[in-house]
Amino acid sequence: MPSAAHLSSSQRGIELNEQLHPQAPHHLPFFITPPGETDVLMVVMGIFLVAAVLWVGTLYWRLHSLPERMAHKSEKLQFEIVAILGLLSLFTHIHIFWVAGLLLAMIDLPDFGTPLRSIAGSVEKIAGTVRDTGAVAEHEARPSSTSLPAEAAEKSGSAAKEAIGSHV
Repeated sequence: MPSAAHLSSSQRGIELNEQLHPQAPHHLPFFITPPGETDVLMVVMGIFLVAAVLWVGTLYWRLHSLPERMAHKSEKLQFEIVAILGLLSLFTHIHIFWVAGLLLAMIDLPDFGTPLRSIAGSVEKIAGTVRDTGAVAEHEARPSSTSLPAEAAEKSGSAAKEAIGSHV
């Protein structure tokens, strides 16, 4: 014979009724769900919890990308550095990288490259030289896409060499 713990209530001879206990309140609050029904409050709270987590996550991502958006909006020269500092702070959880990126996004670093290029160009004009960008050398090294007869190719190659030789 099985033990009393494994028997159902009808097998033990106990009758169940759906009457409330006499000391229980007669009006139960709305959040108490009758047996066998769906707990609506739990479902609503679950949906609210998922929505709150998504909202806080979005807020976190927007706050985390603040320095990068500031640097991109003002077209700063140090945009890449700010972006790398943001990624470092995200993956290492070292918050000083984020603070450094925020400070770099707020500070205007002076542009030394443009005036130096202008000075270099002026000096080249004064000296009478032309900057060699290597474009002519790359053009000669590449075969032409259209096939020219051998004589025309020799003429164009010698004309290009004469043009280069007259400028150097």
